[in-house]
Amino acid sequence: MDSFKKFIAEFIGTCVLVVFGCGTAMTVGCDASSGCGYILTALAFGLVIVAMAYSVGNISGCHINPAVSIGMLVSGRMSFKDFIGYVISQFLGATAGALILNGIFSYADLTDKTGAIGSNALANDSVIASLIIEVILTFVFVFAILGVTSKIENSSVAGVVIGLTLTLVHILGIGLTGTSVNPARSFGPALIAGGDSLSCVWVFIVAPLIGGVLAALVYKLISLKNKD
Repeated sequence: MDSFKKFIAEFIGTCVLVVFGCGTAMTVGCDASSGCGYILTALAFGLVIVAMAYSVGNISGCHINPAVSIGMLVSGRMSFKDFIGYVISQFLGATAGALILNGIFSYADLTDKTGAIGSNALANDSVIASLIIEVILTFVFVFAILGVTSKIENSSVAGVVIGLTLTLVHILGIGLTGTSVNPARSFGPALIAGGDSLSCVWVFIVAPLIGGVLAALVYKLISLKNKD
């Protein structure tokens, strides 16, 4: 039953992330000529993490991101069974969020803003560049999470630190790939939007997972050194 509650929490958290994060991107736009759109979208993603961290964090740890979950798995902070349950819940939550957005924008007759439902796109149509960008962005994000959650005394501020870090990586990444750092967040909107969004979504699934694993391995290495 406890595991089921965790999975529900991850579903809700990821759904909320997509609705408010991608929904903000759809509403304000992310045109390079309008910097405020960048900032608002980055803040929306970051603030969702803060909100969810202090609401479902005590239930599931508020991963709401397969890249974070795989980082926790490699770090030995969660079981493989829970990892599978978390990832399934996250993908389902993100898909539900994308469906909600599609319904809202269609019902409100804002189909001109629907577009790709906040899905990601290749940086300059380059798969290699996009992979590198997303690995780096995810590495920084997951590395910060592993660090701030490594000590129980940081629990009161962890949500704020993680939210601000997600905002940080979005500020740089939005103009490049739209910022994924989260396979579920990318898959849900791409699945509902279809077309070109779905054809390149594998990049935004693979790269964040690699970034999450690298962050866990590097953090584990430097943590071991600090104990010597």
